[in-house]
Amino acid sequence: MGGGGSDGDGYSDWAVLPCPPRLADVSLALVGKVGSGKSATANCILGDDAFESKDSYRAVTETCQKRSREFHDGCATRTVNVIDTPGLFDMDSTAEDVQKEIAKCMDMAKDGFDAMLMVFSAQSRFSCEDEKAIESIKLLFGNEVLDHMILVFTHGDVVGGESRWKKKLTDSAPAYLQDMVDLFADRVVLFDNNTSDMQQREYQLKNLFRAVDFVISRNHGRPFCNQMFTQIKVIQC
Repeated sequence: MGGGGSDGDGYSDWAVLPCPPRLADVSLALVGKVGSGKSATANCILGDDAFESKDSYRAVTETCQKRSREFHDGCATRTVNVIDTPGLFDMDSTAEDVQKEIAKCMDMAKDGFDAMLMVFSAQSRFSCEDEKAIESIKLLFGNEVLDHMILVFTHGDVVGGESRWKKKLTDSAPAYLQDMVDLFADRVVLFDNNTSDMQQREYQLKNLFRAVDFVISRNHGRPFCNQMFTQIKVIQC
């Protein structure tokens, strides 16, 4: 009768327990300018120094790279694939360079990416170059990519916290950025890649994946796939 004993066939009662549920794999593509904190954000998601990252005015990531991590959330498990791209919108990047790296990113994503993380630095003034970066993404991928996009602002440690940062956005951000924040609403995340506070790291990761799951649900589980990119290129040509 003991609850922890064996049954008549010699199997432990634990053997009949179901395996933890496995959630669908998630693929994230990170894009942004040099110095935005893109690679540091990728490392923060992965929980280690998978990608080279340092403060620099020159690109540290020179080509698309992909790393994966398995997350355990309660009883569920999911694999998260992170694709880090080079600074695609810098002065020395040609249109051909950008298209080549974007194509490589799509190939790495295989079945497509579930969310594109557009990374900016919260400590820097949102500039015309930042605006052009978003417009370039729309030009390369088409407006549909906005449905898969999440805005990530790094350097959360120097802007005085989330509430103060959001107030600053509302009060003094350029009109273009305010419009984007209003458009994305639940898909705007502040990140502190330098914190050693594990609770803070867990909190911001939960915020990020809440936004990722929102994007997945909004798109009915349909990722932005290579076929979409090919169709966009045909239309543009």
